[in-house]
Amino acid sequence: MAQSSKKSLPAVSFLGPVSSYTHQATLQCFGKGTFEYQPATTIADVFEAVQSGEAEKGVVPFENSTNGAVIPTLELLADRNSLYPDLYVSAEAYLDVRHFLLGHKAPPVSLTSSPVLSGISTPTPSYPAPLQPKSKPLLSLKHIKRLHTHPQAYGQCEIFLGAYLKGVERREESSTSRSAEVVKADTSGKSAAIASSLAAEVHGLDILAENIEDREDNTTRFFILQKGKPVNDLPQDADVQSKSLVSFTVDHGTPGALADVLECFRNNRLNLTSINSRPTTTTRFQYIFFVEFVGSRIRDWDGRVEEALSCLDKHTQSWRWLGSWEDKLQR
Repeated sequence: MAQSSKKSLPAVSFLGPVSSYTHQATLQCFGKGTFEYQPATTIADVFEAVQSGEAEKGVVPFENSTNGAVIPTLELLADRNSLYPDLYVSAEAYLDVRHFLLGHKAPPVSLTSSPVLSGISTPTPSYPAPLQPKSKPLLSLKHIKRLHTHPQAYGQCEIFLGAYLKGVERREESSTSRSAEVVKADTSGKSAAIASSLAAEVHGLDILAENIEDREDNTTRFFILQKGKPVNDLPQDADVQSKSLVSFTVDHGTPGALADVLECFRNNRLNLTSINSRPTTTTRFQYIFFVEFVGSRIRDWDGRVEEALSCLDKHTQSWRWLGSWEDKLQR
């Protein structure tokens, strides 16, 4: 019998389920027909899939312009137990995030029982001064008793939630699309989810409110992970700005230890774009630092990046290069 000549596609793992914002970012990066898409339940599952070789690429959220760093991703990049020694960041992607409140329509009788709960009244004042949501409910929210979403999404929608769903119980889910699944399964109709409009289509949910994020420019940045060090795949004369990420620990008992590390970048004229930290978990109130800077270790034509990294040997207890990639925000 003739063997099939069709080759299986390489896999890309992403924080799922299907219809999540990470899924949308993955499609934006890789398109259709180039990878087998594998939704993962947690960010840790994505890291494990890439480290094990089950997936060639992994896509995880790293930070949001409104709510800051995605802590689970930072925790895994800290890699305190050396579970992911071969993982590197090889690319980034940005996605404009529009949040929708999804659920089930209230019984018709509740639509006329109170203008406050019908979404047409003045929002509940916040302290110390009223903050006006940029959108109003499309349908009554009187019946909503539980709210489900990823912790990041709560932080991006606080103005709307404080105005129209103040005091409603909040439950955290592994992703926004998972929250839509949970709400779909709640036959009482008393649950709502913060998720994408695509999740509403996929799970057959009603849109109770749209564009409930606090800011119009709400954007999430995603990292693309791979096993093995990134390589330069651009021509030497390409006019491309790059970024790199390193993690390190310092002796907290040495005065100016962190400042000495930052001088390594300043002295080599490398602009820092972000600094984050997470507890070491070995000593109380001591931290693993993450520094992102403009420059590439794999396109380091003038040697400034390598010089800065060599300087880290002198001023840190340990450090790790976590990758270099093209800066998509500048394009």
